[in-house]
Amino acid sequence: MAEKQKILIVDDDNNIAELISLYLMKECFDTQIVGDGEEAIRQFKEYQPNLILLDLMLPGIDGYEVCREVRKVSKVPIIMLSAKGEIFDKVLGLELGADDYMIKPFDSKELVARVKAVLRRFTPEQKETAAPVEQQTGDFVIYPDLTINQSNYSVIYHGNKVEMPPKELELFYFLAAHPNQVFTREQLLDHIWGYEYIGDTRTVDVHIKRLREKIKDHESWRLATVWGIGYKFETQTKPVR
Repeated sequence: MAEKQKILIVDDDNNIAELISLYLMKECFDTQIVGDGEEAIRQFKEYQPNLILLDLMLPGIDGYEVCREVRKVSKVPIIMLSAKGEIFDKVLGLELGADDYMIKPFDSKELVARVKAVLRRFTPEQKETAAPVEQQTGDFVIYPDLTINQSNYSVIYHGNKVEMPPKELELFYFLAAHPNQVFTREQLLDHIWGYEYIGDTRTVDVHIKRLREKIKDHESWRLATVWGIGYKFETQTKPVR
């Protein structure tokens, strides 16, 4: 029997935490609940979860600081939960490395669906090299020194696997799959994040910034800013698909 995936639920409202746990256990997840930030950091090390559901407003150390501490040592997926709906809070959470952000109150079934989606897309750290062109399957594009495969959520850059959260990879793939086509921030929000993030254009900027920190400009392609409009994957070569 396959080992159950483990979800660490960090929320000081025990009623909400218990309800989330109940829904997740019905979907055959193993769960653990903690009610404050310091305990969350301790249990993260001991429990070694596959995903963290992290409330922002916690006693003592808040969710932002918990996220910072976890990101120092791990790329485990983090979904932030908050009653705050301001764009600033979403952007800060994403800049700190969260993979998704849900605003309370939320539908429990939607939360479960997002947990499954993030886990399905997340690729644990592995030591591997690029697969030859003929071994790539599914939705992928190949440029010189770069392979982006959206089907198995992998990015190979100069022969090395680059870890990135699902939305970063989806954004990178979408731009690379439409070479030299300019997309506005609003178009990218619609394609990658959907209606919930419409108007929150800084989300795109945050993800582009994080991509550029991991993927530097190549002599034959680059992530380009089109000032006043948006972004494009600029290249003089045709991708292999």
